Amino acid sequence: MYERLRTYVGRPAAEAERGREPVAASMIRHWCEALGHPVPADGSAPATMLQVWTMAGPAGSGRRAGPYGELLGVLDDAGCTSVVATDCEQEYPRPLHPGDEVVFDSLIESVSPRKTTRLGTGYFVTTRMDVRVGDELVGTHRFRILKYRPARRTDRTPSAEHAPRPRAAQRPRPVVNRDNEGFWAGVARHELLFQRCAECATPRFPWLPGCNACGSAAWQAVAASGRGTVHSHVVVHHPPFPAFDPPYAVVLVELDEGVRIVSNITGVRCDEVRIGMPVELEFLRVEDDLELPVFRGAA
Repeated sequence: MYERLRTYVGRPAAEAERGREPVAASMIRHWCEALGHPVPADGSAPATMLQVWTMAGPAGSGRRAGPYGELLGVLDDAGCTSVVATDCEQEYPRPLHPGDEVVFDSLIESVSPRKTTRLGTGYFVTTRMDVRVGDELVGTHRFRILKYRPARRTDRTPSAEHAPRPRAAQRPRPVVNRDNEGFWAGVARHELLFQRCAECATPRFPWLPGCNACGSAAWQAVAASGRGTVHSHVVVHHPPFPAFDPPYAVVLVELDEGVRIVSNITGVRCDEVRIGMPVELEFLRVEDDLELPVFRGAA
């Protein structure tokens, strides 16, 4: 099987494909606003927008032809019908500017030997896309997927004597790393900490290693007052998750200090939550060793 898959390495996945529209100032502005990224002073597209100009959009291309489509078909026929994207790598030789029209080529760069993961057994497939404006290379995008046969779940039911005791579902645990460990240390002290840039005094949350306004790496941790208002909210009905009891509201709270945080809301029913509702910080113990910052609303 692997020898058959290797014959596709080096073959094209796309040739001389054109972006659906030229690089546009309006799209750059929308993207920057959505991500909270300042629009570059020269009007160029942020480098990480590279894939925006090559994607087919929600409707897709409607095609799965050529060697890449054949490769995926071979994997489908072998039972590797599931797919998960694993990672991507990008390089940016030069920024894109409004009016640039991109053309891209893509090839199948590698196929791994068979791998067994917790998801199942399959093959990692890597494609490399070269993006050009005219004859000039402006970006390279490597994208890796795992095409796999889902692992089988055992149908064996343990005897009542050896059956595991039921336990309450746990909340997802926060991922604590060197960039945000100070925030979680504050939560343990019942403090909600945000960062303030030491150079330009811009507040920011969530915690980041550098200022997204001036780029400075210097900052101080500041305790929020805990007062704010609901800036936006959504009521979750589906899918069900054992650690939560739908329907429930998830809110985006704008704190008095000017930063926003996503959290749960207590004290009011989910259908009573309103934009502009005043809220106040409290800490909710969800596990014996885990407390989370939430906000109590006033109906």
